[in-house]
Amino acid sequence: MYTLARNLLFKLSPETSHELSIDLIGAGGRLGLNGLLNRQPALPVEVMGLTFANPIGLAAGLDKNGDAIDGFAQLGFGFVEIGTVTPRAQPGNPKPRLFRLPEANAIINRMGFNNLGVDHLLERVRAARYRGVLGINIGKNFDTPVERAVDDYLVCLDKVYADASYVTVNVSSPNTPGLRDLQFGDSLKRLLAALRQHQEHLAKRHGKHVPLAIKIAPDMSDEETREVAAALLEAGMDAVIATNTTLGREGVEGLPHSEEAGGLSGAPVREKSTHRVRVLAAELGGRLPIIAAGGITEGAHAAEKIAAGASLVQVYSGFIYRGPALIREAVDAIAAMPARVD
Repeated sequence: MYTLARNLLFKLSPETSHELSIDLIGAGGRLGLNGLLNRQPALPVEVMGLTFANPIGLAAGLDKNGDAIDGFAQLGFGFVEIGTVTPRAQPGNPKPRLFRLPEANAIINRMGFNNLGVDHLLERVRAARYRGVLGINIGKNFDTPVERAVDDYLVCLDKVYADASYVTVNVSSPNTPGLRDLQFGDSLKRLLAALRQHQEHLAKRHGKHVPLAIKIAPDMSDEETREVAAALLEAGMDAVIATNTTLGREGVEGLPHSEEAGGLSGAPVREKSTHRVRVLAAELGGRLPIIAAGGITEGAHAAEKIAAGASLVQVYSGFIYRGPALIREAVDAIAAMPARVD
């Protein structure tokens, strides 16, 4: 059934089919129909002090505005992450900005944090019936100077704190100029210190601790990855998400659209992303959980991420190409793994 629907949607432009899919998934969620397609597989896991129904989550980017939270949750995900959201609504980059590379099970996007703003997203969150683990991914507006980016993150953190199960800080999108500079050195340390201080303030105000996860890019060296890991530990962050899309084009050379600007996601980024997970796991030594994302198009790929050191995984492009069947396949593959002895 999903293959038929995908083939029909793929006859439309990528962004049109994306918007239509969100509308259909959202409508199915409101009517309670999506659970008939794929019931949630149970494989509970505790991470960041939260209980996840299973370790397979929806990555940020598919539901930027929180318009289909119930719909995605009913498809079987153990957790749902929405966003990236910015303090103010913004249109994103000029179209076309989303490209399929079906021969490689890949997507290139340069969306540029197009979203309706944090206040709209919170309206959708509060209207949803879903009571599972909900992550909210936050970013900066494109016209906010990088040296003032922390202000945007703190505005968003302040607004979403009460409604989020955890908050992801996106400093790794390649489509907002200068954003990735925030992943390194003193810029990262200043951002993390400000986030941690405000998190403590909000925890006292709301009477609960909402974990903070930092999402990093795959396009860094092993040494840079280790430095990021050390900074996250020093700042007292709660998790790291590895990884965002890549600026590399390995695995798609010569394919239609492969030279388009933007971040590449899907199967070609799998090995690069998994390597980042391994380097992080070796450096963190279990002191900080890793959420793995990037290139999961088969259940075995999810198990590979867990074996590399991740506690949870997220899917995006693989879900577009495979649909809800990928969720159960991934849960089954992880459930079949030998028990890990720590």
